[in-house]
Amino acid sequence: MHSTPGGRMGPGLCPVDRQMLLVYSFILAAALGQMNFTGDQVLRVLAKNEQQLSLLRDLEGLKAQKVDFWRGPAKPSLPVDVRVPFSELKDVKAYLESHGLAYSIMIKDIQVLLDQEREAMARSRRLERSTSSFSYSSYHTLEEIYSWMDNFVTEHSDIVSKIQIGHSFENRSILVLKFSTGGSQRPAIWMDTGIHSREWITHATGIWTAQKIVSEYGEDRILTNILMSMDIFMGIVSNPDGFAFTHIMNRLWRKNKSNRRGIFCIGVDLNRNWRSGFGGNGSNDNPCSETYRGPYPHSEPEVAAIVDFITAHGNIKALISIHSYSQMLMYPYGHLLEPVSNQEELYNLAKDAVQALYEVHGIEYIYGSVSSTLYVASGITVDWAYDNGIKYSFSFELRDTGRYGFLLPATEIIPTAQEMWMAIRAIMKHTLNHPY
Repeated sequence: MHSTPGGRMGPGLCPVDRQMLLVYSFILAAALGQMNFTGDQVLRVLAKNEQQLSLLRDLEGLKAQKVDFWRGPAKPSLPVDVRVPFSELKDVKAYLESHGLAYSIMIKDIQVLLDQEREAMARSRRLERSTSSFSYSSYHTLEEIYSWMDNFVTEHSDIVSKIQIGHSFENRSILVLKFSTGGSQRPAIWMDTGIHSREWITHATGIWTAQKIVSEYGEDRILTNILMSMDIFMGIVSNPDGFAFTHIMNRLWRKNKSNRRGIFCIGVDLNRNWRSGFGGNGSNDNPCSETYRGPYPHSEPEVAAIVDFITAHGNIKALISIHSYSQMLMYPYGHLLEPVSNQEELYNLAKDAVQALYEVHGIEYIYGSVSSTLYVASGITVDWAYDNGIKYSFSFELRDTGRYGFLLPATEIIPTAQEMWMAIRAIMKHTLNHPY
């Protein structure tokens, strides 16, 4: 049982109420079988050179399935963030110290943040029920998001519709929102969030963005021009099984929930399962790895559904895949180091989008190709999109840079979405003005 650092109280909660709420959430989590991360820490390691990066990669092998790299060993200029279970802390810190690897503690106790997150969700849910409203500044379950989608489509039926593009491994619906002012097979923009299920800020940003589109249509000249000529498709929960699992069992689950006979470990990294560069560097053939690529390209129904939809549509002009965290905007390639043919155009567009984002709240993003900015990653969404004719293919890594990592507080949802909107708007505007 943990209290919030600094002893701050939520609005309207006295100390006793707050304590009881945390007790209740702990009991509920235990009853539901949710994993407890008490004492687990996130360590930040600053590797000085390639040799030290290699030592960190060795650590992943030595502690397979025990340490969880939130930001993996990529290049000396980028920090490495690793979640270490309490039971492994002594060994891991001794390993780092013995090899001269400097580290700091980014998150002292993960469970404290999880308790705060659960408390905030419970408080928001009570408010939503009492006011019959939906809070765009809160995190929500899969059921709540799908219910919101139904209400949202009904309320804005003149411009929004809902499409089921497939089913997940556990047979959940994979739903997409379509924003359109009419016509068929028009040029379109695709956006997806939540491919990695623990990245809750992406789903929340997608929901806010959907609301922003309907509220700005007819008011914002640029968005209105876009929708007069193009459609927008949004897949808000691209990995419904994994996302449901983060609420039911393991908040830090990344992959989908597929399983195969004879394989003990569950799940495939849906951002390593695409055909372009499949099986190359930056993916893993070990089913227990967080970056397990799957048995073959598009083996996962969640990926296959998007591939089939985009291919059948045949006129998608831009793709924006939204992840967290690190504050980056990237374009292809991930599986190759050489630049794409329109590298200069993508670089300049990314630069403009990041500047538009910065002007909202002063948050800085870095930008460039996936392989040069982050690391070599094979079988990823944007590479497949680009190789299949989608000239403007981008991937975002949202806030933050590691203070909270995947556990970004709900108070940051609105500012994150606000700044992201300006970057997305810049990409959509460029796509409209540069038809191909």
